[in-house]
Amino acid sequence: MFRDRQHAGELLAAHLSGYYGRRDTLLLALPRGGVPVAAVLARRLGHPLDVFPVHKLGAPGQPEFAIGAIAEDVVVFHHDAIARLHIPQSAIDATIAREREELLRREHAYRDARPPLILAGQTVVLVDDGLATGYTMLAAIRAVRLHRPVWIVVAVPVAPSDTLDRLRPEVDDIFCVHMPPDMGAVGQFYDDFTQITDDQVREALREFATGPAAQ
Repeated sequence: MFRDRQHAGELLAAHLSGYYGRRDTLLLALPRGGVPVAAVLARRLGHPLDVFPVHKLGAPGQPEFAIGAIAEDVVVFHHDAIARLHIPQSAIDATIAREREELLRREHAYRDARPPLILAGQTVVLVDDGLATGYTMLAAIRAVRLHRPVWIVVAVPVAPSDTLDRLRPEVDDIFCVHMPPDMGAVGQFYDDFTQITDDQVREALREFATGPAAQ
């Protein structure tokens, strides 16, 4: 479907043409994969770019299997998965503590001591390279909502329709290029799904994290 994340960003930008040049709008990328997609949107639409660190909560002993996600002080849980795996509360608490440390590491690593963009009173477009279960995006949405933006938009190249339906009550608008009926991993829709590095995230922020919403 997509050659790489840049190509996905170009296709997604066409869906967001109504936001072109709006001074009250900023882009928040979910690192790390959402950053190159959002960087294309920043170039096409003329908005400042920042990251909003969020991380999935991996099941004990199965870190690739998500049981929820965390963003700032917001935690969302995949309760069915937790119940199915019989995960004790002590293991969940340990996972949350570990992922909080990872979020702090990313905050320090990405911004080079620059403060985050101010979200209050803004239209915030949350961008990722794709969604599967959508729990990381849900955590980001709920955490962003606490900053009192006036409008929250989700923009992704690919996501299943049931995941988008789960997110719709939480946001004001959703844009998605491709909604496959049967979705596995996000990477299956990319020819090149190379992992994004911390250095690439920092480079993008240095280029785009400026504008009227920055303080």
